[in-house]
Amino acid sequence: MLRIVDSTPALSPGMSRRVMLGVGGIGLGGLSLSTLLASRSRANTSKPAKAKSVIIFGLVGGPPQHESWDPKPNAPQEVRGQFGTIATRTPGFRVGELMPRIATLTNKLAVLRAVVTNDNAHSSSGYQMLTGIPHIPLSQESAAPKAPNNHPSIGALLRAVRPESAGLPSAITIPEHLWNDGNFPWPGQDAGFLGNRHNPWLIHCDPSDPTFGIPSLSLPGDMPALRFNERRSLLEQVNSHYDATHRLASASTFSQHAQKANELLHSPNARKAFDLQSESPALRERYGTSRFAQSCLLARRLVEAGVGLVQVNWTRIKDQPNGGGWDTHTKHSESIKSLLMPIQDQAFSALIEDLDLRGLLDETLVVWFGEFGRTPHFNKDGGRDHWGSCFSLALAGGGIKGGVVHGASDKSAAFAMEGKVEPADIIATIFHCLGINPETEIRDAFDRPIPISRGQVIKAIL
Repeated sequence: MLRIVDSTPALSPGMSRRVMLGVGGIGLGGLSLSTLLASRSRANTSKPAKAKSVIIFGLVGGPPQHESWDPKPNAPQEVRGQFGTIATRTPGFRVGELMPRIATLTNKLAVLRAVVTNDNAHSSSGYQMLTGIPHIPLSQESAAPKAPNNHPSIGALLRAVRPESAGLPSAITIPEHLWNDGNFPWPGQDAGFLGNRHNPWLIHCDPSDPTFGIPSLSLPGDMPALRFNERRSLLEQVNSHYDATHRLASASTFSQHAQKANELLHSPNARKAFDLQSESPALRERYGTSRFAQSCLLARRLVEAGVGLVQVNWTRIKDQPNGGGWDTHTKHSESIKSLLMPIQDQAFSALIEDLDLRGLLDETLVVWFGEFGRTPHFNKDGGRDHWGSCFSLALAGGGIKGGVVHGASDKSAAFAMEGKVEPADIIATIFHCLGINPETEIRDAFDRPIPISRGQVIKAIL
């Protein structure tokens, strides 16, 4: 099942277009994409792009640095944990023993061991990772996506500065949004002050479902093409009348969005991208059978189809410790050994290998993402808690130099000692790899020019 989410608020007071359409009854056959689509503006580029696309491999919830990229084998067990380390493809570089497949690919990876947000809350630290802007205030859990914390996400920025192509948007998020318990969405996932027309597409889907298809990109089963075209004609007449009487910016662009949605409905490229059944069973098995793993495979297909940025968010797994997520406040070691690390090791390595075999890795930047790390000490429940003072990320492809470890933490992987990197630097590096100057300006809510990133490009990993 696939559903494209439209969270756009009402257009204006008074008679809405939705009312005029009979609560959507004479829309494009139930098509709900139009309010998510918008025109593009072009940006100056700093140099020829190394990357055409970006995949954000999102282990949201807080993957641990100690058992992954920054193990501390000489630290006491209450710091290092119960797992050892293994050698990698890169001489002198060791990673946690629960990443055997990834260990063979470090020649293609650049690891950042000193990433810092100084924020210990999922939603506010995540906001900083997604926008490059610290949340006001820091460490604010269940933060609401509103001013002053309404800066646009990486995907929204890309939609604002890069045109769409091949019937697909510049940025897509799958298979669900980021949320805290109670389904509180994190701030920083949308276009913020740039306006809804630049929102990344949020596509709720489960590619691991055997019945997974593309119903939102198809005509309803009971609607022949002739009837659809008649409804489209009626919609155009309603649009013409509505735009003559409601000249708000959001209304004036509605017909453009509807046209884009209609193009997508008829786009062979879009239909092909979501057709996972065309992949071999062996390759699907190589990624893994979980919802997250199959979403990574879908991400590869989307960038292959021309999508500029695909963010793959980890999805929780029912009836597992810590809700089947990376927020391992209890049974940390049990959770990462039996569930979490095996899924990510298999999916991440499969994604890198798949892109490489298809000749796509050089033009696809892959970013291992998490909103923070875990505490250097275990709590009384055998868990590790939130830690934004120092954690690790990794990047591959798209202009990244492999076999590199940048930055260093202290003996407990608790604080950055050298090579500190902040989220704004990561975002600046992403845009740099895409050939987009990080100093490219957008306009804020007060029409003031601001750069898409105030960070510094991390030249040591390029």
